[in-house]
Amino acid sequence: LAAGRPQPTVTWRHISPQAEFFKSEDEYLEITEITREQSGTYECSANNDVSIPDVRNVQVTVNYAPYIPEARNIGVALGQNGVLQCEAFAIPKADFEWYREDKRLITGDQEMRIETKGRFSVLTVFNVTEEDYGNYTCLASNRMGSASVSVLLYEISEPTSSTLFQEYTTSTVYANLKDPGADHNANKATSGITDTFWFLIVLSLYVFLSF
Repeated sequence: LAAGRPQPTVTWRHISPQAEFFKSEDEYLEITEITREQSGTYECSANNDVSIPDVRNVQVTVNYAPYIPEARNIGVALGQNGVLQCEAFAIPKADFEWYREDKRLITGDQEMRIETKGRFSVLTVFNVTEEDYGNYTCLASNRMGSASVSVLLYEISEPTSSTLFQEYTTSTVYANLKDPGADHNANKATSGITDTFWFLIVLSLYVFLSF
């Protein structure tokens, strides 16, 4: 409640990048058709130009059904581990389920593991076989509703010696260019020697496998 003489003017402000202001004839603020972007902290300021404004903060929570951004498909070679990730924004926090075709996947299986933390759920498929390739469905739900997304696990070839050589040289050049102003201390000198040593090993392996 805001009281004073003369009668104070009440102003509400949504503390957000947009900093939207609302004027009200009293201490109540009504937001019609509220969206999830309008959740957060609102500042109520009462001012009658007699003294400094009296300010209070109110926290507004907007419940909404899960929203899943576009998921990224994952390519994995045979025998490697496939890691599929699903992210869902929701209030209350979403519960996750993973499906392969119509079968729900359960964590604890020796062939896979499901881990959920916050708004993320991660499905790890161990030692991928031909039968593991295909579409997986992530379902996120709360009492407001649900959403799902399909994630494709597809096959890629094993890295060859030439691709390993290219990846190594690219990362080495990038590392050298990343911080040209760094201190030239003993640790950097040791790191340079180590990088050169491994570079020569990879180069020798590349030349050997080329014949």
